Amino acid sequence: MSFTAEIKNEISASLLDELENRNLLLGYLFVSGNFDGKRVLITLENMAVARKIFKTLKYSYKMDIKMIVRTQKKFRMKKIFIFEVNDEKGIFTSELKNTDLSDEDSMKSFIKGIFLASGSISNPSKGGYHMELAFKDESSAKFILDILRKFNYNFKMLKRDKNYMLYLKSGEEISDFIKLLGAVNSLFYFEDIRIYRDHKNMVNRLNNCEQANLEKSMRTSDKQLKIIQYMKDNDYLSLLDEKTRQVAEYRLKYPEESFQALADIISSELDKKVTKSYVNHHFRKILETYERIISTQK
Repeated sequence: MSFTAEIKNEISASLLDELENRNLLLGYLFVSGNFDGKRVLITLENMAVARKIFKTLKYSYKMDIKMIVRTQKKFRMKKIFIFEVNDEKGIFTSELKNTDLSDEDSMKSFIKGIFLASGSISNPSKGGYHMELAFKDESSAKFILDILRKFNYNFKMLKRDKNYMLYLKSGEEISDFIKLLGAVNSLFYFEDIRIYRDHKNMVNRLNNCEQANLEKSMRTSDKQLKIIQYMKDNDYLSLLDEKTRQVAEYRLKYPEESFQALADIISSELDKKVTKSYVNHHFRKILETYERIISTQK
């Protein structure tokens, strides 16, 4: 079962009051209702969603429903549920035109219906974060986009073939949207994966930084060794004061150590406190002396 199907099953199993169920149904019809004269046709593939829509039609609207179940064998076998509702009085058309979405709870229930009809969220364990809602026309997409922005979601809209898509790429926003849908178990699963991936990314970033620092230290160490070795081979170490010459000799003795490690070694062997900044200070003096030597030679 896909992650999207699990979320839709969870929404369908949630306990809603009559008004919430009606708004959910209207959200579903807003996207997937096929209004054919005095009939309304609703086509569904998810059994749990079909059960939810059927109960709402029967108990909240007291509608008589003709149900057709078809088996589709393309790619994989699945059942398709088709509900045919006689709506001579145009109840659904009227309610869709006059839906009261003035309060947050009504908007949430309506959005749940929208998601059941056209929403999808990729499984976070199989790739990046992606969520989308599909619409047949631009005006419907913009209408829902305005509602979603009231919840501070940063949905983007794009045209794909003949349809319009609203989509999110932010893991944090998708997580918050799943929470709005009331799919608690799916939210926990999504957050577990997100925390694991974020932790893994953080570890990778730290490792990359550590590797970059190591490479930088190695390059710095190589440069220092070449300078000090040059000064030693050409009898220029005598130009350094005693403390600076001492640091230079320790670098030759411990060529691969970092400034901090070198400071610790000097502190231990000379029995005096030497800091990283102390070592860095004397290496600057070595470099300055070397540059004066090179400048003089030129």
